Amino acid sequence: MKIFVTGAAGQVGSHVVDSAIARGDEVVGIDNFATGRDVHVAGSSQYNFVEGSISNTELVQQLISDFKPDVLVHTAAAYKDPDDWLTDVDTNIRGMVNLVDAAKANSVGRFVYFQTALIYGVKPEENPVSLQHPRRVDNSSYSISKGAAEDYLVLSGLDYVTFRLANVVGPRNVSGPLPIFYQRLSEGKKCFVTPARRDFVYVGDLVKAVMMASQGTGHGAYHFSSGGDVAIIELYDEVVKAMGISDYPEPERRELSPDDAPSILLDPSRTFADFGDIEFTPLNVTVWNAVKYYQEFGVTGGYTHLKSND
Repeated sequence: MKIFVTGAAGQVGSHVVDSAIARGDEVVGIDNFATGRDVHVAGSSQYNFVEGSISNTELVQQLISDFKPDVLVHTAAAYKDPDDWLTDVDTNIRGMVNLVDAAKANSVGRFVYFQTALIYGVKPEENPVSLQHPRRVDNSSYSISKGAAEDYLVLSGLDYVTFRLANVVGPRNVSGPLPIFYQRLSEGKKCFVTPARRDFVYVGDLVKAVMMASQGTGHGAYHFSSGGDVAIIELYDEVVKAMGISDYPEPERRELSPDDAPSILLDPSRTFADFGDIEFTPLNVTVWNAVKYYQEFGVTGGYTHLKSND
């Protein structure tokens, strides 16, 4: 099988590349290193990596025309600066249109996409949130642009699977509380937590579903979620344990900020029906693997849509 992967140096994309190579697939990947890292680029005769942006229409058309993939796995996204709307539009919307156009022109058999749970807004009306919940993308530039990109994919008529994601964590994770906790604890800085709850799922578990989707499992939108959530303080405690810190300070407790959600828990029933029962990796194992990665490769990013003070 021939697979084209965008965001190939990022957390999800690089793990997809590794799994595809291990399966014996031929892979082409693209990344502009906005949030990806060169240490994530696999060395393999089955893999051709290209540094570039999916917003570059001519480059995308040429790569897909030359490679003619069976499957396109689109993990690339702009998200690191919530105020940089132009980059969000350029990458998340223009990039998607470029990929869809090239996929249609070259008869790509399947398109796999990844969506943020923020398309349901920061205060969804259901818990857990169903796939039928109204979309409310006006909470951030990121969710607006990601939502529009999915609309273009649906409009294209391509055979597709969209995974609407819980919080994907583990090795190579550069966004959200996990890398932030690790970085601040490493620097001797105090952390803070809010009453928020989140569903943290291991990146390797998601990639197994992506590999199934690449072989034809499913169609349309799915929630990739364990169906349960944990308090942010529980994640903090697991990071402390994995780092082996004794007599660690209790984190500061803060109220939720206006742009934060108490909980966004997704209903995964359709996913389980089509992809089978998923054995989710326990949180302590997920965190331990992430910390081991940070200790070897360091932390970059710590990106979040929330603003915090040192």
